[in-house]
Order: sequence, then structure tokens, then C-alpha cells
Amino acid sequence: MIQTTEAIDKVPYLSKYEFKKLGTFIHSRFGIKMPGSKRGMIESRLLKRLSTLGLKSYSGYCDYLFSPEGMETELTQFINVITTNKTDFFREARHFTYLVEKAVPALLTYNGAGPGKNLMVWCCASSRGHEPYTLAMVLDDFSRTCSGFNFSVLATDISSRVLDIAIQGVYDAGEIEPVPMELRKKYLLKNKDKTKLLVRIVPELRKKVRFQHLNLMDKDFRIRRKMDIIFCRNVIIYFDKETTEKLLVKLCDQLIPGGFIFMGHSELIDCSMLPLVSLAPAVYQKVNR
Repeated sequence: MIQTTEAIDKVPYLSKYEFKKLGTFIHSRFGIKMPGSKRGMIESRLLKRLSTLGLKSYSGYCDYLFSPEGMETELTQFINVITTNKTDFFREARHFTYLVEKAVPALLTYNGAGPGKNLMVWCCASSRGHEPYTLAMVLDDFSRTCSGFNFSVLATDISSRVLDIAIQGVYDAGEIEPVPMELRKKYLLKNKDKTKLLVRIVPELRKKVRFQHLNLMDKDFRIRRKMDIIFCRNVIIYFDKETTEKLLVKLCDQLIPGGFIFMGHSELIDCSMLPLVSLAPAVYQKVNR
């Protein structure tokens, strides 16, 4: 019984003070809100970092993270650990139908995007690459019916870990279930080793997507060209109202007049204070006001 008690005493514990300190930093640096209900999640996710660094307490981890050395060497690992990266191919699939049936034709008609000029699409939270590669699939498939149509996808994320995975474009075979069969045949390669149930995005499609590290809280996105279409789905659910409002203003500034922005279906935008009109569930278009 004594041995059990001693073992329990050695288990690190994230105090309310330490969680508040980390949560305040996460919110100020990355815009992500951290209510008290997230304490257990942060504690479990950081436990492996404590082990890797040879630290015995979360207070020791905080001291290290907020030191000059920690800000330089540990911050990236911290971001990779605390961010959530849930994603799927063809998630909220109706948006991709709307994209090629409504949004792209409208941009071709009124803004000249496509023929002779790349249609520029920005995926704000690319995670492991499922969404930007889905965009590339449907746009490339559309290009086969529209002579001269060209496009580029910029895919950004705050996590370097998921960006490294996305760049490789390799996925478990089970992950491609939502991809229509005709698109699987065009854009996915099976592993030659039959014992490895893996697929990879074809090289031609991978070249259409450029991955870049980006924090949406940065004042300057360092994106010099305006976007025709922005996908910012299931992102603002992690932000508070003030952070969301500031981000939406910056996204609108990055969008051409007449451009489209797609949000997650659970994310409602108040268009009264923004140059946007609602066209379909979670689909908005920039207008002049």
C-alpha cells in the first residue's frame, strides 16, 4: 500500500495556477480559448513532453517553456501538442459541390479567375492535408471540363508536425473512404508493398498545393496576393468572440471583391459588420459596402 501511495505522489499534476498561466499564453499567442474543462486534456497531452525533457513537474515545464531557451526550442513542440487536428477528406461535402457548381463559375464569369490567371484558394487550417487535397481534387477535376482553367491552393497551419505529414501526402487506406471512386482512381496511388495499406496523393496534384506555417493571430499573414476563395472551416469554434471578429476582418481584407469564404456548418457569421453576404449554409461572398 505504501508503494502505491508513493507511485501516485510521483505522478505530475497540473495545478489551476499552472493551467491558467498556460491558458493565458495559448489565448494571447494563438487565439485559442482554454476554459477550465480543458485542463485534463492539456495535462495529459503535455505529460509526454515532461518525460521527454526529463522534467518532474508542470511547474518545471512552465519555467522551461517561458525561458528564452524554451521559447526558441520548445515552443514548436508545445504548439504541436496542444492543437487539435481533426480532419477528413470531403468533410461537409456539400461545400465542395457548391464550390465547383456555383462559386468557381461565378468567379470565372465576373472576375476572370482561372483562364490565364490562377484561381487562388486558401485553406486556413490544413491540418494533415485532407481539406487542401480535397480542394485540389475537385478543382483539378473541374479543370478537365474548362479549357485553360488553372488554380493554386495555399494550405496553412500553426502546427509544423501536421504540415510535415501533409506535405508527404501519405494516408492510411481507411482514410480515403469518403473520396469518390472516380477521384480515387485519378488522384491516389496505392503502395506497391501490399502489406502496407497506404495510399499517396499523385505528384501532379501535390504540386498544386503549397504548404506554409502560419499563425492566424499574426498581424501580417505574409500573403501578398488576394484570394479568390478562402476555406476557414471549423477554426473559429476554438476562438472567443473578440478574437473571431478580428480574424474575420483580416480574412475579408485578404479576399478579392466577389470572392467566397467557406466556414464550418456550426460557425455562424454576423454579416452586419462585415462586407459579406450569406449565399448558402456557411458560404459567404464579399461585396462592396
